[in-house]
Amino acid sequence: MKLLLDTHIWLWSLLDPHQLSKRVQHELQDSSNELWLSPVSTWEALLLHSKGRIQLLGNLRDWLSDATAPMREAPITHEVALAAHELPFQHPDPADRFLAATAQAFGLTLVTADRRLLGLGNIATLGNH
Repeated sequence: MKLLLDTHIWLWSLLDPHQLSKRVQHELQDSSNELWLSPVSTWEALLLHSKGRIQLLGNLRDWLSDATAPMREAPITHEVALAAHELPFQHPDPADRFLAATAQAFGLTLVTADRRLLGLGNIATLGNH
């Protein structure tokens, strides 16, 4: 499977893995799966750090390099922006719209605990429950 990690799933996998369900842990550790991450998630993580909601230790550039090393980067393209605009649901978080659109545009399974995203019928999702 090609798995796009929602920001909280990525951060939990790094900082608080007991928050992940057994199924999600298994899929993240399965070497036959590709793990993908959007720059939107790195941006969100850096915002959370700057607001003091999470603590990223050491040099941020080094932390980010290590934290994204096993991931493939899911680019934000014009097609993704258009798909985010055209999504048939209203979500108060524009970052989540971009993640859903990225999953749709690249044929990725979005790994999330967000019920709004899990309820989308037009993208593949894997819930953390």
